[in-house]
Amino acid sequence: MPLLSRMLLAPLEVDIRPGAVDGLARLLADQRISGGGQVAVAVGPGLGEEIADRLAATLATASVFRVDGGSVDEAVRLQDAVRASGRGFDALVGIGGGRTLDVAKYAATRLGLPMVSVATNLAHDGVCSPVSSLDTEVGKESFGVSMPIAAVVDLDYVRRAPAEMVRSGVGDVVSNLSAIADWELAGRERGERVDGLAVSFARLAAESVLYHPGDVDDPGFLVILAEALVMSGIAMTAAGSSRPCSGGDHEILHAVDRLFPGAGQHGELAGLGALFAASLRADGERSVADLETCLRRHDLPCHPKDVGLTTEQFAQAVEAAPATRPDRYTVLEHRALDREGIERAVAAFAERPL
Repeated sequence: MPLLSRMLLAPLEVDIRPGAVDGLARLLADQRISGGGQVAVAVGPGLGEEIADRLAATLATASVFRVDGGSVDEAVRLQDAVRASGRGFDALVGIGGGRTLDVAKYAATRLGLPMVSVATNLAHDGVCSPVSSLDTEVGKESFGVSMPIAAVVDLDYVRRAPAEMVRSGVGDVVSNLSAIADWELAGRERGERVDGLAVSFARLAAESVLYHPGDVDDPGFLVILAEALVMSGIAMTAAGSSRPCSGGDHEILHAVDRLFPGAGQHGELAGLGALFAASLRADGERSVADLETCLRRHDLPCHPKDVGLTTEQFAQAVEAAPATRPDRYTVLEHRALDREGIERAVAAFAERPL
């Protein structure tokens, strides 16, 4: 009998609203997640600890574990601490920003536990993705993990986070369009299989933000952005990789992270990388205009100097970018520019009218 459909993994529950944390105890005692609220809770500094305290008042069966940083070593330490507690946990809850959630996803996967994501900011699409981006001895690396079984975004806490954290999420989600263009290019040039369903999710997420007139102070826009970040995670799950949300844009991002640590946040660099990648394509003028309009509306970087890089440093990152994902074919690999060609392309990008 032919296979007429496929099973698509998705969270059991997505709760995006002001006051969503108030429903966390009920969610964690849901029979589909935990029989009686026996959960381990990983919290980062700041707002994560505040939410954990509120949760402890309503769910006495939860055990809290502190997370410091976003490294593989920290994720392994969390895994070992949860296992050493000797308690039979039903799930691991991550509460905090992107680094805390990535650590919790990695630890939960190694422990064989479902993971519940409770985001206190919208800085990138790790809220609901099957990927953990963690610091290692050689720089930041991406690891495949299990998708969160539930995602909670309390907009009251998101609004308390620095505005640049929300803007970073905008850059990350609209960079999907660059990743999609790269995937379709690989399909044409290399015969790589392109998953149309994953592309649809990723494109819908990006365009819902790209053309939304609101800003980070608009509650309606925050809902759209949070939904887009969750949808990006589902796109990656459908694809079985980060392909629909990570192309040459993220190769540049990872190269900058390794060569010039601290030069911009994840989403800021993703948006800038997407803008440069668009400038290398045949339809660059049109795609650059739409993307740049969105980035400028949200005060996101549109020039290397906006993240503290010279044109020479940005060219160095572009040259190093393909090596960060040698298995991935993007416009960077397609153009295959030598150092001189990269310098000319970066100079043209940096000197365009602002």
